This record gives sequence, C-alpha cells and structure tokens, in this order.
Amino acid sequence: MKKTLFPMVGLLAALFIGTEASAQSKNDPPAEIQALLQKNICLTCHKVNERLVGPAYTDVAKKKYKPEQIVALIYKPEPSHWPGYPPMAPMTQVPKDEAMKIAKWIVSLNGTAKKK
Repeated sequence: MKKTLFPMVGLLAALFIGTEASAQSKNDPPAEIQALLQKNICLTCHKVNERLVGPAYTDVAKKKYKPEQIVALIYKPEPSHWPGYPPMAPMTQVPKDEAMKIAKWIVSLNGTAKKK
C-alpha cells in the first residue's frame, strides 16, 4: 500500500501544480505585448488581473470596447468611463501601431476575464 500511495500523492501534487501554473499564466501577455506594456509604462498603473492605480486589463476587456476605442482612450482618456479611479493621463507618446497591438490584446481578454 505504501509503495503505491507515495507515487500517487506525488502524481496528484504534480497535476495540481501544473493546473495552477497554466491557470495563472492564461492571461499573461505574449512577450511582444509585455515588452510594449513595459516600454510605454502601462504597467506602472495597470495589471492583467488586478486593480492597481487603474483598472485591470481584464476589467477593461469586460467593457467590450473595440480596439479603436481603446486606442482613442489611450490618447484621450474619459474619466467618466471609470468612476472610482484617478484620471489617466493622456499617453500621447505611445505610437499608434503599438497602441493598437495593446488594444487588440486587451480585447482578446474578454473571453478569459475572471468573474468577480
């Protein structure tokens, strides 16, 4: 019994850890997006799944904005869209093509956003 119990416990632990790791990385940005978020200082105020200074990217995705709307909001934020958060500064230094890549990634999170 002991000879089979320990390997089974080890296998179950490995499965649990693997499941946790894959669930945790489900919404992690692809490397290209992560680099753009860092370059354009987005991560100073935003995280993927948690509120920081600004809303989580998954919460932005729940608003069902189109990528073009997100790009417009990057350049000209609308504080009325996010009551309870400090107003976002206009991020006019972000190149439009990079803003669009980020926006498309945010929109893609809508199907994987955590429910509260």
